Amino acid sequence: MACTTILVGKNASYDGSTMIARNSDSPSGSFTLKRMTVVHPEEQHGTYRSVLSHVEVPLPDSPMRYTSLPNVLPDEGIWAGSGVNAENVAITATETITSNERVQAADPLVCLQPAADGKPEQPGGIGEEDLVTLVLPYVHTAKEGIQRLGSLHEKFGTYEMNAIALQDVNEIWWFESIGGHHWIARRVPDDAYVVMPNQLGIDRFDLQDAQHEQKNCMCSPDLAEFIRENHLDLSLDGTLNPRDAFGSHSDSDHVYNTPRAWFMERFLNPHACSWDGPDADCRPDSDFIPWSRVPERKITVEDIKYLLSSYYQGTPFDPYANSGDSSLRGKYRPIGINRNDFLALIQIRSDVPEAYRAVEWVAFGSNAFNAMIPL
Repeated sequence: MACTTILVGKNASYDGSTMIARNSDSPSGSFTLKRMTVVHPEEQHGTYRSVLSHVEVPLPDSPMRYTSLPNVLPDEGIWAGSGVNAENVAITATETITSNERVQAADPLVCLQPAADGKPEQPGGIGEEDLVTLVLPYVHTAKEGIQRLGSLHEKFGTYEMNAIALQDVNEIWWFESIGGHHWIARRVPDDAYVVMPNQLGIDRFDLQDAQHEQKNCMCSPDLAEFIRENHLDLSLDGTLNPRDAFGSHSDSDHVYNTPRAWFMERFLNPHACSWDGPDADCRPDSDFIPWSRVPERKITVEDIKYLLSSYYQGTPFDPYANSGDSSLRGKYRPIGINRNDFLALIQIRSDVPEAYRAVEWVAFGSNAFNAMIPL
C-alpha cells in the first residue's frame, strides 16, 4: 500500500480555496515514472477497457478536457492519479485503504478470472488504474462525481479497496469503497481538514442523511440492509463508526498508517492534546485519531508540502536523525519517502475569475527532496 492524502475545506484554507493533495507512491521496492498531460475531448473514446481487469465500461458522450498524471509506461494502464477538468472539478485517485475479513466475506472483491477448463474469462471490476479516466471528464460538481463513482462501483464492482477525493469551488467529498460493490462518502466540513494514511478513515457517518437529503453523507442505496444482514455495526449505541464496521486496526496499521495521521494532526493542532511521550493522550499507534479536525490556524500550500514531505522530523522517529534512541529511528513509515511518484495539490479558488480558478501544484519524485510547480 502507498500514498498519503490531505483535504482542506474552504474556511480552513488561507485564501478561501478548497484544496485536495496526495502523494502517489510506488509499492515497496519499485518506482513508477509519471508525467503530466492534458487530455482533449477528441482523444476520449466511447468504450473504456481496463488493462488490468479487462472490464469494459461504456462512456458518456461529450467528455470535457482535463489534466492527467498518468504512468509514463502504459503496461499497467493509464493510472491517471490526479487532475482537474474544464468545469473546475478535480479528483485525486486513489488512496489505497484497508478493510476487514467480515466485509470481504459479505461482499467479495471482483477480481479477474482468467479463462480455464473451457470456461471463458470473467473480467474484474474497476480500480485505481481506471477511476480518473472514468469519472473526471464527465462531472460538473464534486457531488456529481461521487454519484458517478458510486454507480460505477455498484454496477462493475472493484478488485481493491480505495478512497477518492472530489472537489469543486464550494465542496470536497471523500469516497471510500466497502467490499466489492458498496461505498460511503462524506462531505469535508468547510472549517476542517482531513488526513488519510492508507486506512479506511471516516469515523462518523449519518445513514439517515445519506439515504435522504444527502447534505453531508452519501452511500450505496442498500448499505443499511448490507450492514444489518451481515452484523457489521459494532457500536453499542447505534452510532455507526465506519472504521469499526468496515476498516481495520491491525498491528501493521500501527506501524504503517496511524503514525502518519498522528504526525499531520500533531503539526496542525499542536495544542489539541498531549502528542509525545509514553503517557501522551494521542500516540502514533492510537486508533482514535480523528478523520477530520478544525485546525488551530488556517492552512497554507506550504503547510501541505511540508506535511507530504515529512519524515517525523522533530520526533524520536526521524530516520535521518543522528542522535537519540536508535531503536526508535525509522520505526514508523514516513510520508516523504524515496518511492514518492508525484505530489499533486489542487486548489479551486473563489476569489479569481472562473477561467483562473484551478491551480495544480505538482512535484515529481521523493517529496523530502523536491519542490512543487504551480500550473
